[in-house]
Amino acid sequence: MLRILIVEDSPAMRAYVRGALEGAPELGFDLEIAEAASGFDALRLLPRSTYDLVVTDINMPDINGLELIRFVRQNNHLGAVALLVISTQSSERDRARSLTLGADEFLAKPFIPEQLVGAVVKCLSARRSRHSSPGTGPGEGSA
Repeated sequence: MLRILIVEDSPAMRAYVRGALEGAPELGFDLEIAEAASGFDALRLLPRSTYDLVVTDINMPDINGLELIRFVRQNNHLGAVALLVISTQSSERDRARSLTLGADEFLAKPFIPEQLVGAVVKCLSARRSRHSSPGTGPGEGSA
C-alpha cells in the first residue's frame, strides 16, 4: 500500500491534490491518503503512521513546509519518507532551499494533475533507489 500525507492549508488545494493522486493509475489502486491542514497537524500525524510520501506546501500557518522538511530529515525514523514540495513560491531560491533541506522534488503551483503525478512517481523512485542501494554508507548493505 502506498501511503501519502498531503500537508496544505487550502482545503481546495488539498482536494485537488487528493483527486489527482487517487485518479492516477501510475500510483496503483492500493493508495491511502491522509491530510493535514498545517505543518503542526503534520507533526502530530507523522509519528502515528508510516508514510511513503509527504506532499507539502511552503506557506502555511504555524509550522511552514521548510520547517517540516527539516524536521522529517532530522528524524531517524522518517529517513525513508519521500518529500515533494508544491508551492506558489517558485523562485530559484525557494526551489534551492527546499531541495537543500532535503525535499526530493519541487513543483510550482499552478500545475496540472499529470505534472503532479509525474513529480510523485519521480520522487518515490528516487527515494526508493537511494534507500535500496547497498553499500551507500558505513555499515549499510550488510546483514
